[in-house]
Amino acid sequence: MGNTVGNTAAYSNPLRDSRDLRLPRVAGPCSLVIFGVTGDLAKRKLLPAVYDLANRGLLPAGFGLVGFGRRPWSNEEFANYAEEQVRAHCRTPFNETTWGHLRDSIRFVQGEFHDSEAFTRLSDTVSELDRDRGTRGNHAFYMAVPPRDFPVVSKQLAASGLSHSSEGAWRRVIIEKPFGHDLKSAKELDRVVGEVFSPESVFRIDHYLGKETVQNLLALRFANMMFEPVWNANYVSHVQITMAEDLGIGGRAGYYDGIGAARDVIQNHLLQLMALTAMEEPVSFAASDLRAEKTKVLSAVHLPKNLGLHTARGQYAEGWQGSEKVIGYLDEHGINPDSTTETYAAIRLDVDTRRWAGVPFYLRTGKRLGKRVTEIAVQFKRAPHLPFETTATRELGANAVVIRVQPDEGVTLRFGAKVPGTAMEVRDVSMDFSYGSSFTEASPEAYERLILDVLLGDPPLFPTTKEVELSWEILDPIEEFWSTLGQPSPYRAGTWGPKEADDMLARDGHHWRMP
Repeated sequence: MGNTVGNTAAYSNPLRDSRDLRLPRVAGPCSLVIFGVTGDLAKRKLLPAVYDLANRGLLPAGFGLVGFGRRPWSNEEFANYAEEQVRAHCRTPFNETTWGHLRDSIRFVQGEFHDSEAFTRLSDTVSELDRDRGTRGNHAFYMAVPPRDFPVVSKQLAASGLSHSSEGAWRRVIIEKPFGHDLKSAKELDRVVGEVFSPESVFRIDHYLGKETVQNLLALRFANMMFEPVWNANYVSHVQITMAEDLGIGGRAGYYDGIGAARDVIQNHLLQLMALTAMEEPVSFAASDLRAEKTKVLSAVHLPKNLGLHTARGQYAEGWQGSEKVIGYLDEHGINPDSTTETYAAIRLDVDTRRWAGVPFYLRTGKRLGKRVTEIAVQFKRAPHLPFETTATRELGANAVVIRVQPDEGVTLRFGAKVPGTAMEVRDVSMDFSYGSSFTEASPEAYERLILDVLLGDPPLFPTTKEVELSWEILDPIEEFWSTLGQPSPYRAGTWGPKEADDMLARDGHHWRMP
């Protein structure tokens, strides 16, 4: 199956000058078909991302956008709906000329997933785009739908011929997380989709991997000599990876209850961040080389022998989120009052490699925590000898490199410095790099980068089947252990989780960072 990418000629010329290196990658002729186009993901992220790509000049003239849904909309009615969402959520300024060009490419197909005739109409629509818009048979199908609908949509795409591409063209499918709810279901999902699309045509979206700061982690490690020599067990005490949310479950009770924090976040986002933090330098940043190194890390992970001492889970109770009093998880609309689903999860993992032997990796995530933040904190060991009086260093902590993924993207270095004055007194200070103040160009949204990568056929940031399965192999034993424990420990909304999570680190002589 061809992976044609419509890049400019500058990208095939090995003698291009330094100015060419800054030229953007532009997708070739193609269309994007979105299933679940009226859902929250499409409204807030996908439709605005498509517009922002167009506004940045990264979509071709031969482009089509197709929405598939139950509503009895005409093309014009869908275009009006899309414009409303774009105006509300786009990152770049709204430009009437850009929208006018994009609007001409918009189509809508009404139908249910079980309706074969609707997929026949969809096939006719993409053929029309090939004919009238010059999309040349290149079409990507975005499944912004619940996982339970993946099989039926896949089979309909196969039955209608939409999954088949002619010679020189391509068809691709984009799957949103979760990729199953355990190893068994992940394998079954992969089997179903694999019957319709070849492995190189399947793109599993993990939007955290599209964030600028996550990619900057690779630049931080491998473009700078100062970090790599100390990025190992000789100097690193432990690593903390945190994804904290200050919101509750909102209107997601139907999805969240029974899934929980670990399946929702640790299995995908946090294990991927850990793999990028711990991996060896790849031979190149080609997809196969990058994925190979991540896979090695996940293969080397082992769980603590005593999961009771080295994992923790909790469930938020009522409390205060800032100045607002909020209800507990069990009081949320649609939640079973006897639910044992965790809204907070923390685990310790170890990576059995020469580089990381003896360095614990602590992963935590939760809802209704103190603030919204995602960060990777590499905590270094204390200096083996401090030639100062004890009173001079009593406020001195350990050095750290903190990569902030959101909301204030950047990197912080924490180290000791002398306090001004006649006495020798050393305290922690921070050296801070912020994307917002260091570059005039704003960071694109993760979905912009990932959608463009799909249209280009560029897969480095997308997890492979092997990575997904290894992640479930790590998490499944923890979930099985937790299922025997009954109710998770309660923690007040607005705090940083249950006491068991603090105890977990204290046993190892550490404590959680306050982000």
